[in-house]
Amino acid sequence: MKNIIKTLIVMLTSISLFGSANAGEVGVSGTAKATYNIESGGKNAGKGLGITNELNFTASGETDAGYTWSYSMELDPGATQVSGDTDTEGSQSAQNDDTKLTLSTPYGTVGVFISEGGLDVEDAASQSAYARPTDMGGSDGVTDNYTIDSYNNVQYHTPADLIPFGGSFKIAYAPDLETYGSGNNAGKAHVEGIVDYVGRSATEMQISFSAIPMAEGLKVGASYFEFDKQGEEGKRDQDAESGAYYATYAVGNLSLGYSKAFRAELINNDANSGASFDAAVDVESYDQTNQSIAYAINDDLTISYEKEESTKNFLADQTADVTQKSTGIQLAYNLGGMTLAVARNSHDNPSYSSTAADIDQTLIAVTMAF
Repeated sequence: MKNIIKTLIVMLTSISLFGSANAGEVGVSGTAKATYNIESGGKNAGKGLGITNELNFTASGETDAGYTWSYSMELDPGATQVSGDTDTEGSQSAQNDDTKLTLSTPYGTVGVFISEGGLDVEDAASQSAYARPTDMGGSDGVTDNYTIDSYNNVQYHTPADLIPFGGSFKIAYAPDLETYGSGNNAGKAHVEGIVDYVGRSATEMQISFSAIPMAEGLKVGASYFEFDKQGEEGKRDQDAESGAYYATYAVGNLSLGYSKAFRAELINNDANSGASFDAAVDVESYDQTNQSIAYAINDDLTISYEKEESTKNFLADQTADVTQKSTGIQLAYNLGGMTLAVARNSHDNPSYSSTAADIDQTLIAVTMAF
């Protein structure tokens, strides 16, 4: 079944190369955001100012056959040090961060995604007014699920109304985890025979429903990720994979979110693989539970609370599992073209260490969208 789906994706992608495309529209979008981040309690305690520096260049158009296409490229300027140059401030370089090209047809959408297009729904239920507590530049050290946007991949999405109840199915395939594509954005290479090798290729799937009868305001979904060809020459006790499901519910000004995620680590006790096997320290899996609630006080003011719990499970029964807990209270106020957000987060057992000092984080953000 998997090979049939992969063949279908390749066929649809090949078909999309035929036919001329009419001149399209070009645009630039982004977010002008300044932040003030205060951390206390951890080893990285301190205060810092930040400002976003990403721009998204887009283009879209229509082919002679009536199919629509869309292109997106994010430009991410960053300071890089030129070899032999000690002046890091004078060595700015702009990098192609994330890129995608999609073609929409009556039969669905196909696309090529370069470090883009993640389908994991681990965090899809978040109702936080600004961002998840573990997605705000803090030192929480949480481990998330595997996701296809770490690699160059090709995707297929079903057309609207094909699946009942507002359903949508998406599948992505990364043909080679070692191949670096445009802008050197293939993600981390996994070379067979070294410790962090987990597979030669990868597949991710997602399904969601947004119009369930007798349950107005309810949305549900699930995702699954697996690596292919995981050390085929050696013995494995467990394959690397991850999955998640979520549900959100909105009624009036109140919205709720819940998600559950699980990530299994590759466990390979073959000495020829280059991986060590130590049950006392090796991790078997991670499981994460997120719960959130938000209330829109009016059209401009929203307040939210979110709790994330992620447990690190060890192979050895005598090694105690560690649960990291992150909570966040957030407030966002729209001032008409400008949004002011204030967040207060707390992280217990950061980086899954029961001996590490708990971390408190306060973040103030001013955002202008364009």
